[in-house]
Amino acid sequence: MATNYIQRPIGTEDVTPKTIHKWLTVEKVVKETAECFGFSEIRVPTFETTELFHRSVGETTDVVQKEMYSVTAKETVFTLRPEGTAGTIRAMLQNGMLAEALPQKVFYVLSCFRHERPQKGRLREFHQFGIEMAGSASPYADAEVIMVAKQILDTLGLQNIALHINSIGCPKCRAKYFEALRAFFADSKEKLCDTCRGRLERNPMRILDCKSPICKEIATGAPSILDYLCEECEQHFATFRSALDAMQIAYTIDPTIVRGLDYYTKTVFEFITTDIGAQGAVCAGGRYDGLIEQLGGQAVPALGFGMGLERLILTMESQGCAFLEPSRCELYIAPMDDAARPEAMRLANTLRRSGSRVEFDLANRTFKAQMKYADKLGADYLLVLGSDELATKQAKLKNMKTGAQTPLSLGDDFEDAYNDIVLADMFRDEKLESLLNAQN
Repeated sequence: MATNYIQRPIGTEDVTPKTIHKWLTVEKVVKETAECFGFSEIRVPTFETTELFHRSVGETTDVVQKEMYSVTAKETVFTLRPEGTAGTIRAMLQNGMLAEALPQKVFYVLSCFRHERPQKGRLREFHQFGIEMAGSASPYADAEVIMVAKQILDTLGLQNIALHINSIGCPKCRAKYFEALRAFFADSKEKLCDTCRGRLERNPMRILDCKSPICKEIATGAPSILDYLCEECEQHFATFRSALDAMQIAYTIDPTIVRGLDYYTKTVFEFITTDIGAQGAVCAGGRYDGLIEQLGGQAVPALGFGMGLERLILTMESQGCAFLEPSRCELYIAPMDDAARPEAMRLANTLRRSGSRVEFDLANRTFKAQMKYADKLGADYLLVLGSDELATKQAKLKNMKTGAQTPLSLGDDFEDAYNDIVLADMFRDEKLESLLNAQN
């Protein structure tokens, strides 16, 4: 049916009160896990100068060439961030964090923007949790970053998530590797897409990450970067793998992983699922030892990862993982007339100050309509206020689950009396549940 109201832009989604509990579940787990590993939260602007992404993400990447949202304002070109790392490293540099004790460890939850073809698990505005560690060149730092991701996935209850790892070496390794790739693609140059023909001279490794089916087919059988690693990179990769083995973290070495951004060096990895349709990464990252220097800082090694929250939630849904309970009304106060409405507001606000979620009628509904509304809200308790209750300062609190009604004082001890009833009900429920479990 046609609608006259303005629709949201293609490639974006609304998060409504019915689904926000899923987001809060994931955000709670990622933040608490990161903090357990010593990471602290950082918040950066939604847009940066476009030059930042040209210098960091790379001129030859799909992100820079095809997917960025940029705008010119008074001769300055800004870009909505397409990923979280570049802006976070810029913030660490600009705020002097890299002059403090190293490694510096931060995490973020933010929205990113890429002009891609929208599909399941891939939006034009998407949300990302990420961590960045600056100041450690150790392969054990690589393993620690993966441990953060693994603990998050395990805590969320996700199953069948495969870890794929690779090393893409350092600039010295890649110089020889690029020569081998140019030789491999030379005979098929004219069959490559226009973008990849331009990449052949500047960064032929980007061809391996092209989404074009023709380029993917041509790239089958391309030389592996693992055959071109220098001694240092080979040793780093070996120590990294031994650290994963020590932690009993299963992995697959996958030479096809090169990551879509130019700043990566040495270790790269992806946690992959097939439970949301086509194979997709729910988490990806690696090491980028040259990025800070590339952005104007000193030569400080760095690494991290990004997790797409939409993909995490989709995967959790497909696997039947548990989410936090949606927030619901704990108490609904039903005033019978206008005379009871001020008392309903007073009682509601008394409990709200102590953290309870309380609502009362704001639409002048009839008593019957209020009962239906309280039921739709999923209220745990109901309190009816009429002339008798106002006169005696006594009411009955109804447990909507059991139907039981308990006398409740509306005087100065109202809050304590209410909480005593709720706690008693909780105790009875827990005791009953334990008895049933014992019988089973």
